[in-house]
Amino acid sequence: MLEIHGMNDGNGYPVPDPARRNADSCGNRRTFLQVGTLGAAGMASLSLADLLRMQATAQDPAKPARKKSVILVWLAGGPSHIDMYDLKPQAPSEIRGEFRPIQTNVSGIQISEHLPYQARMMDKLAIVRSAFHTNAGHGMGSQWMLTGYQPTIEVNDNIYPSCGSVVAKMKGPNEPGLPAYVNLPRLLPLGKAAYLGASYNPFSPDSDPNQDSFAVRNLKLPGQVPIARLDRRRVLLGELDQLRRDIDNKGDLIGLDKFYRDAMEMVTNDKAQIAFSIQKEPASLRDSYGRNDLGQSCLLARRLVEAGVTFVTIQAGGGWDTHGDNFKQLKDNLLPKYDQAVAALVQDLHDRGLSEDVLVVSFGEFGRTPKINGGAGRDHWPGAMSILYAGGGLKMGQAIGETNAYAEYPTSKPYSVGCVLSTMYHCLGIDHKHVFYDPANRPLPILNEGEPIQELV
Repeated sequence: MLEIHGMNDGNGYPVPDPARRNADSCGNRRTFLQVGTLGAAGMASLSLADLLRMQATAQDPAKPARKKSVILVWLAGGPSHIDMYDLKPQAPSEIRGEFRPIQTNVSGIQISEHLPYQARMMDKLAIVRSAFHTNAGHGMGSQWMLTGYQPTIEVNDNIYPSCGSVVAKMKGPNEPGLPAYVNLPRLLPLGKAAYLGASYNPFSPDSDPNQDSFAVRNLKLPGQVPIARLDRRRVLLGELDQLRRDIDNKGDLIGLDKFYRDAMEMVTNDKAQIAFSIQKEPASLRDSYGRNDLGQSCLLARRLVEAGVTFVTIQAGGGWDTHGDNFKQLKDNLLPKYDQAVAALVQDLHDRGLSEDVLVVSFGEFGRTPKINGGAGRDHWPGAMSILYAGGGLKMGQAIGETNAYAEYPTSKPYSVGCVLSTMYHCLGIDHKHVFYDPANRPLPILNEGEPIQELV
């Protein structure tokens, strides 16, 4: 009888044996030491090509820094890595399942037959097959993947700030008059700002962009409220808030002040209204993304980052928790929509010259069990997962890391949650070691572990 190697987390969920993992998570330490010793002597040994490359990539102080942004496609429920990006065709049938790998346009890299669009553009993608963590609960796994911190209790709200809120705090919007952080099509559970304050929570249209009736609430003034009247209300509100601020000892009102200022800016100019007007896109382009909530959310995300939003999180449905009929759900619904939408997004960004400035990243809270259960499904498995990156100035056209013959755990280049997220922060020019302070005045770095994935940066 086939046995999956691993252990139980105490709640009935299997987790991988940490003793099997390579201790050198997030890259080779020897390489880091070599880089750390590069001084004057090291510079002298650089070739002319190396020096010219360094000179070419240095920021010209006379030119403004390029504005970077991120689109995160969140696969809530936990996508099946072994059926998408890390197939094991030589494994027994109870492991490999029904799907077969196909060749991509990059020699030596294969992915699922149900991701044909992505297979044809693998040169514009990068897959990390060796990410992992150790919590098999939906809420805790989601907190970990979206914040970089493992919670100790199961809760329905953020204990730590989500990565989108961190970006909103550190970078703000790329264009005044637009939100820094947006959730599509609705607010993301566990996507909030926690102790950073309400002003860094996401903005959401709370409406499906695939519907003809799609509209963003509260972006227009009621017809009977002219700008002058709104200005008078703003002055009065400021006077009242000043009285409350005098007795506020937690700083909550400072966050609300910024929230009100940002909201006022959005409704008194038309930048946000124009950015959210997906109806302006050609029908043929909308068709290429797929006429469904995921496809149109990806297209809307492209419009938003192009307009000046810094971070967009897209909920790719919640159906990725495939405990039953895993293969039918994937091939008939989840994968066709996901494949088309992500491929169209990546190609659209490339065609518009935005691929170097916009990072697309896709993951969920964990992977799925290699062994198929009695209901033809796969259960929770945090021991191995695949992360998809595209653009952002990272090195594309590669598959990084390997798992064992059953896709249970990494056998090379194991990358933690901190590595996955610090790579994203690296693209935005954010120091992932920057320290915030919570309400108890405890110092909390953006990430408490991990370094950017060296093969990508």
